Amino acid sequence: MSFRPADFRHAVLGAAVALTFALSAGAVMAQDAKPAAASSAAPAAAASAAAPAAAAEAATAAVKPGDATAGQGKAAVCGACHGIDGNSADPQYPKLAGQHESYIARQLTSFKGGKRQNPIMLGMATPLSEQDMHDIGAYFATKQSRPGVADAALVELGQKLYREGDVERGIPACMACHLVDGRGNPGAMYPQLGGQHAQYVEATLKSWHDGTVWGDDAHAQIMPAIAKKLEPKDITALASYIEGLHAADSGDAAAAAP
Repeated sequence: MSFRPADFRHAVLGAAVALTFALSAGAVMAQDAKPAAASSAAPAAAASAAAPAAAAEAATAAVKPGDATAGQGKAAVCGACHGIDGNSADPQYPKLAGQHESYIARQLTSFKGGKRQNPIMLGMATPLSEQDMHDIGAYFATKQSRPGVADAALVELGQKLYREGDVERGIPACMACHLVDGRGNPGAMYPQLGGQHAQYVEATLKSWHDGTVWGDDAHAQIMPAIAKKLEPKDITALASYIEGLHAADSGDAAAAAP
């Protein structure tokens, strides 16, 4: 076979041209592909980022003000301890009648999340949705708390601490947050106290005094800090006085004294 330089040069030139064309075509295809990939990735990334925000918005929008009618059925199981109308017969269980919806919903949330410890209430609160909690709160808020009676021997000290506090010991007046007749403040989620069982109030104050807290936020730290400054006789007197608190028949805010 003969070897001809001219043919070899033509072959090399043709191969070089083909390679150059292939590389150019590949570069063009890659450039075309990048915008397409970027354009398809952008909506996906945006959708991923928007998903949590949309879910949070949906969850917030889903919770409506409590419905007392719906809450009546949901609260039926609560009646075993707290009374069907929220007036518990057993003083170890708090009265819920007349309590604020916002406060009840907050406490149920704390029980469910384990911030407030109570095995019985943990079991009761766990299956409840946030809407259920508000409905139950709305139901009990429509009920009337039955007033109790304070021990006459404890009224003087209890009333002084409740209405005036003790400046020297750094104890604020209870009525500053819970009002003079114990109705509380629903906007600030300060509970109604008037007419509450003395046994329950005393046990709760002692628990706070000994270090129990119902959460880790600033709101939950208020009462433990105050209770630590109370002596046992203060707690007993306050608890008794609170049980005797109720609004006067005229509707004016007043504290009841036996």
